[in-house]
Amino acid sequence: MKRLAVLAASLALMPLTLTAHAAELGGVHADGYMIVPVKRVPNRYDAGFSMYSAAWPLLLRYPGNQFQSGLFGTWMAAQSRGKPPQHLYSDIEGGLGWWRGTRFPTAAPKFHLGGVAFNFQFIADAPGNGKGSWKHPRGAYAVAQLSPWLLFPPDGLTLKPGVNRQLFGYGYLPLPLTDPQATTDGKNIPMGNHCWTLFLNTRNFKGPVCFFTPYFWNRPAVKHARLVGKLLDSRWSIANKAFQMETQYLPAAISKIRTGTYARLGQVSFPANSRGNAVLLNRLTSYSRQALWDPVKAWFNGGPAVSGRIPLSQGVVQRFTPHLWSTWKIYANSTSKTQRAGLPWTLFAKAFLLDPASYGFTWNRQLVHDGPNGFRALLPRFYRLVHHGKQVQWHAVHAADVPNATGLKGVNFYPSRRRPPRPYTTPDGPNSSYKKPGPAAGPFYAHLSDGSVVTYYWYRFEDQPALLHADLSQAERDKMQKRAEMLQRHWTKNRQYLPPPTQGSLVDLDPAQLVTPPKRLAIGYVPIVTRQQWAASRRNGK
Repeated sequence: MKRLAVLAASLALMPLTLTAHAAELGGVHADGYMIVPVKRVPNRYDAGFSMYSAAWPLLLRYPGNQFQSGLFGTWMAAQSRGKPPQHLYSDIEGGLGWWRGTRFPTAAPKFHLGGVAFNFQFIADAPGNGKGSWKHPRGAYAVAQLSPWLLFPPDGLTLKPGVNRQLFGYGYLPLPLTDPQATTDGKNIPMGNHCWTLFLNTRNFKGPVCFFTPYFWNRPAVKHARLVGKLLDSRWSIANKAFQMETQYLPAAISKIRTGTYARLGQVSFPANSRGNAVLLNRLTSYSRQALWDPVKAWFNGGPAVSGRIPLSQGVVQRFTPHLWSTWKIYANSTSKTQRAGLPWTLFAKAFLLDPASYGFTWNRQLVHDGPNGFRALLPRFYRLVHHGKQVQWHAVHAADVPNATGLKGVNFYPSRRRPPRPYTTPDGPNSSYKKPGPAAGPFYAHLSDGSVVTYYWYRFEDQPALLHADLSQAERDKMQKRAEMLQRHWTKNRQYLPPPTQGSLVDLDPAQLVTPPKRLAIGYVPIVTRQQWAASRRNGK
């Protein structure tokens, strides 16, 4: 999600709709980080991670595609030897959230992969969805499908409607699905074989889903030799990662009148139970190479089969400290950085540690109130700017204490209607990698709860477009095919892979994304999405 800060400056913010001219129009929003304090772990736990993040609707209503925020997540970069390389940003981030590029938004968050290669020049958010165009792809072919039981739509994985504080379990561990190569793009640039694989633990799906091809990470090294051996294709991961909630845009309005400056924030919600507590993160675990990499490598080389169950004995759980740090602010874009006033988060909540592996909030019920649809904490909507010497801060006030002259009570953050979203499409020319050698079966359709319909086909694993664009020879793809079939036979969707959470219940994925392979394609094939469009458009023949 860190790339959001880089992209935000180039994206225009949609103007707010106000019913009174006194409030400031456009260019006002709230943003910032919620920073989770964790204790450090030994650097030898460098072979990936897993975690459980609470899922909930951050805003009670979707305000339009300027809304951009992640929920609690992390950034996983390559481990460096000695001094970290300069001018290099590359990682796996993403997670649960809402993005400006989301085309089929839901009240609940969606899940994006968020792979970033070399300073945002290449970005991959899902299989078949990345930076650039299909003529000049810079991430659309970065992710290969591994699971034969789960669709991954280009708009992101959709959760079952009604989610409220259930835990979404996920992580990335490397699998040796390829072998190291001596060349990349025909040049003497070695490429590693770390296939960083997404594992999920939800109530209705468990196991590996898809992976970043090593070529995605190493491709920039062809032009930048200084990157050789420093990227995620060959390097292990940083054991100690940042865990934060990054918010880039929440709708807000500011009004300055003679008696003071006031602000209104869109209705922000957080989870809470009947006691006013909420677990937001659970069991942040980093793994050693003995967790999966070494045993799977031995299995592929003729050793005993590996169950896929990741032993907690080969991981270390990061412990939390009881602190709450926030940089959330409400401000107009024209406000200088030194005068951007913060929200009083330490008055809203305190850190809550239900056990050493759980982090969350306990809410101040004098300021934070229950909301609809079960137990939910609603942040105050109205604020007044207060000066403390040279510092300024927003203090929560009741709606009755906001002068009518501000116009804030009549603010409407929500568009009356939205245009039908553009569909996600894939190349359909006869010589495209989606057509040649092409699928083994299809088309099939899945109707998702986000209002979209997904078109997908069944491809032989090695014939999927991502692997045809992964700088692999036919012999190398044949070897990958055999390894994928070994995994598909043994690692079924309802077995335990990631260590379970210590608290709470698991979220459900939208069941429409769960699929069953055709009988003759049960092993060695994967479902590949070729189109996602508004369901009404398909009914109208568009």
